[in-house]
Amino acid sequence: MTIKPQPAKYHPETAILSLGEKIGDPVKPADFPETILRFRNDRWAETVGLAHLNDEQWIGHFGRFEPLDGSLQEPLALRYHGHQFRSYNPEIGDGRGFLFAQLRDGAGRLLDLGTKGSGQTPYSRFGDGRLTLKGGVREILATEMLEALGVNTSKTFSLVETGEELVRGDEPSPTRSAAMVRLSHGHIRIGTFQRIAFERDEAMMTRLVEYCLTQFGTGAEDAAEPVTLLRQVVERTADLAASYMAAGFVHGVLNSDNINITGESFDYGPWRFTPKWDPAFTAAYFDQTGLYAFGRQAEAIHWDVAQLAVSLRLLSDADPLIAELERFADLYQQGVMKHFFRRLGLLPGELTSSLRVIEQCVKAMVETGTDIDRFFFDWRCGDAKRVEHYTGEQWDAVRADLTAFTPAGACDHPYWSDAAPCSMHIEEVETIWSAIAERDDWQPLYDKVAAIRRMGEAHVQ
Repeated sequence: MTIKPQPAKYHPETAILSLGEKIGDPVKPADFPETILRFRNDRWAETVGLAHLNDEQWIGHFGRFEPLDGSLQEPLALRYHGHQFRSYNPEIGDGRGFLFAQLRDGAGRLLDLGTKGSGQTPYSRFGDGRLTLKGGVREILATEMLEALGVNTSKTFSLVETGEELVRGDEPSPTRSAAMVRLSHGHIRIGTFQRIAFERDEAMMTRLVEYCLTQFGTGAEDAAEPVTLLRQVVERTADLAASYMAAGFVHGVLNSDNINITGESFDYGPWRFTPKWDPAFTAAYFDQTGLYAFGRQAEAIHWDVAQLAVSLRLLSDADPLIAELERFADLYQQGVMKHFFRRLGLLPGELTSSLRVIEQCVKAMVETGTDIDRFFFDWRCGDAKRVEHYTGEQWDAVRADLTAFTPAGACDHPYWSDAAPCSMHIEEVETIWSAIAERDDWQPLYDKVAAIRRMGEAHVQ
């Protein structure tokens, strides 16, 4: 579920410490030669009572990582394992980031401030613990766009340029460095459970299940019931997979250590938005088998959630866990209906008939080569005048189908009168980055963020 930002007072937390020393290792942030503030997300800073910080104070906390009053006094590099492209790896963990602070918003939700590019940790292996500035810029664009499209995503909270030259084998080097902070509803991953199961630590697994249900559950469940936790994770991740499809988004690396048990999408590396509805479209050049292709993301996420079920066998019989896993497909279909119709600005109907309409829309997009964003933009609210130029049997069928559905609220935001939809394809990402790399011109990035947020406002009108 996406949450609209609401101002709140500062409410620091240290709930993660209740899990004891096995959850992570205290680490020290890197000492950077420069700290230049490039992006601060005041919209979400208000939700945790930090928008009042001036730029100097902001850099102190999110560039030099001075502790926030009342929160964690030492950053924690969290421990986890994970399946990476279906191969189990017990030698991972927070290798270039850490949990910096915990806070609560006005609704009492526990939120984490986690970092990327903040220095080496015990899990860095042979890495330098750094983040490229381009990687930080790309994460801003991904999270802003996904949030606007209704995907439950982490928020890019801060980006500080750090003045180092980094060498990377897959992009022009040397390149500029940065430290990024993301705001997330928890940083407990499926891989966190996998590590504990690997170590056969029943006591720690019990504490972790209780922590997750207490901090991220509905409040009505047994706080130590692993089947209840799996039920909630299945529901959240099925909805996440569905939201990716309606957004035309490809995460790129859906490893089990990249799946948050809250169902919140995070950690954006080689992401892409596919222009066309192409199930085989991949985001990562190294995904040569298409394991995490656009059309296989639900399968990939379900497989990851199955690894959580395997881990919870430490505390539970198999049959009730299997029963929860088997709910994924139906929940995914419901999620596709919800998110697809949300982008169309229409109220969905009965599941079977709504899914049939979605199939017809996808078929028309594929057969005519229509861009995904263009389709949703033009057909929003069933406005007949805006779709007169869609001709042919495929579109006649879509037109006939969609007339049966009711618009969901107002559809008169000025955005819907623009000449073209707001999109986020790789060419525009590269253009925005080129302005920064070649001229140190950040205005195209800020302008794009403003445009994306305007689009988001139009979708929730």
